[in-house]
Amino acid sequence: MKRVLVTGGTGFVGRHVLTPLHQSHYEVHAITSSSQSGEKDNVQWHQHDLLHDDVQPLVHRIRPTHLLHLAWDTTPGKYSDSDENLRWLKASLSLLEAFAAQGGERVVMAGSCAEYDWEYGVCIESKTPCSPTTLYGHCKHAMQKIGGSFCQEKQVSFAQGRVFFLYGEHEHSARFIPQVINGLFDKKPTPCTEGRQLRDFLYVKDAASAFVSLLNSDVEGAVNIASGKPCSLRQIVELVMQYTENSNSIKFGELEMAGNEPDLILANTRRLNHKVKWQPEYSLEQGLKETVDWWKKQKMGVG
Repeated sequence: MKRVLVTGGTGFVGRHVLTPLHQSHYEVHAITSSSQSGEKDNVQWHQHDLLHDDVQPLVHRIRPTHLLHLAWDTTPGKYSDSDENLRWLKASLSLLEAFAAQGGERVVMAGSCAEYDWEYGVCIESKTPCSPTTLYGHCKHAMQKIGGSFCQEKQVSFAQGRVFFLYGEHEHSARFIPQVINGLFDKKPTPCTEGRQLRDFLYVKDAASAFVSLLNSDVEGAVNIASGKPCSLRQIVELVMQYTENSNSIKFGELEMAGNEPDLILANTRRLNHKVKWQPEYSLEQGLKETVDWWKKQKMGVG
């Protein structure tokens, strides 16, 4: 029996991995730090605080064969250089140590495109230098380097999915796409740059599917979790304007681009597409339409 332990199971990405994991014939165990468990059936929930509680007894009791570690603090405006990153790095390595000690076989952890040197524009796992500019990026990269070396020594299969720019249901309301959607619904003037920056956006349900596919594979090392397609911020905003039927609130050009903001951040997804054998299910238009519909329901108090 394959038994997977998921951290961050009630989070932005984690809530979407539970069903495909069950469909992949895992016995699914998920950690939540709150007293309220998630809503998914076929999941065994465990209340546990990874930052403050000893994880070894929990892992010993569950005895997972697989580990999907998604939990981390990514609160907008706070997480990039927060000391919490150091605590999450320590907790992640303790979790990995406990997993290996009880015979775990395969682990996938969530990394970040913030590990890369963004001056290169296109990010390729085996070629683009890793030169983080934030404590968050440094800690994510340290998790991969230390975790990978530790797992090699313990003969545990290890991969890290480097996440690019996700969007979708349950995203934090202070992030870019929810701010645009809610600003348009509320008919509030929303100042923007010209929006020419190119980014690699991926719908959260596709990201969850990619993580499950990576866990199911034997691919090791860093793997970009992204669409592999560039999209301008202006294109995102214009699609949201179309789906909200409001074009009067966005003020393009009222904000200046930050001086250090790259023009392009794009993932090369060859490893994900050809080694992991994963392809996205949703187009940008489909993902944004579902996202706008979800936020509309929140505004109406439905769902």
